[in-house]
Amino acid sequence: MANKIVLASGNPGKLNEFNELLTDLDVEIVAQTDFDFAEAIEDGLSFVENAIIKARHACQHTGLAAIADDSGLEVDALQGAPGIYSARYSDDVTGGQATDQSNNSKLLTALAGLLDDQRNARFHCVLVYMRHATDPTPLICQASWSGRIAQQAQGEQGFGYDPLFWLDSHNCSSAELPRTIKNQISHRAQALRLLLPALQRRL
Repeated sequence: MANKIVLASGNPGKLNEFNELLTDLDVEIVAQTDFDFAEAIEDGLSFVENAIIKARHACQHTGLAAIADDSGLEVDALQGAPGIYSARYSDDVTGGQATDQSNNSKLLTALAGLLDDQRNARFHCVLVYMRHATDPTPLICQASWSGRIAQQAQGEQGFGYDPLFWLDSHNCSSAELPRTIKNQISHRAQALRLLLPALQRRL
């Protein structure tokens, strides 16, 4: 019987990615939205802090081991913003109802007038695995994926800022990459490759 691990997220895009990326392990990834409890309050000041907060919260409320992913986009011209606030970047202009579209629109507005070589950015991902809520030695892995912010959205795949994240190496946006390619090179895929060997030893 597969080990069940709760993903401390209700994002269906992330859930799909994790299930695909972990197919080689005898695990079943379930979303925390399958359980009846409120999301964690992400009041950390870094991706690492927020990932630990989310993993511990999921363990406490499900009794299962948990994987938390805290990731976001860092744009050099914006001094690293939106950073840990990537998912709610446009809360200030949407009355706290940020969506992928509103976040992307705000980012394009913030970078209006900048040339391509002034739009360098990277996705950053921190993964935390906790066996239980009081696990004193959580597994922590992190990785980043460099690109730049395109002048306009392109592509229908992926989620979040993928339509704006341009990859010179592939001459397309992240949202135009085949899923099999994205799952080899993304920030999440890189972090998970670091996590997998350690995770295998703990299962």
